[in-house]
Amino acid sequence: QVQLVESGGGLVQAGGSLRLSCAASGLTFSRYVMGWFRQAPEKEREFIAAITWNGDSTYTADSAKGRFTISRDNAKNTVYLQMNSLKPEDTAVYYCAARRTIATAYAHWGQGTQVTVSS
Repeated sequence: QVQLVESGGGLVQAGGSLRLSCAASGLTFSRYVMGWFRQAPEKEREFIAAITWNGDSTYTADSAKGRFTISRDNAKNTVYLQMNSLKPEDTAVYYCAARRTIATAYAHWGQGTQVTVSS
């Protein structure tokens, strides 16, 4: 059974940093493009960043460019999201997800971790 488990969320003041982790099991991790998404209250799910199979390429949403960095460690079956210069509008539940290629849907999702940024 595929399982993605996010961790690292919490409460942080504006301007602070957090590093989110997503540990994967039940799949061949290196075969999957990994992504991070977020969903704020009363908002639709938003793409944040993605990283290809061995980390050769990354894609970052405009809202996160210059502040958030995605990375992965295939030996640990883990994908990370380093978040710096956090803003109150970054407050959301953050989810990691996995898909086989950029052209296919994200097939597997974690349960999410709450990030709250206070002003």
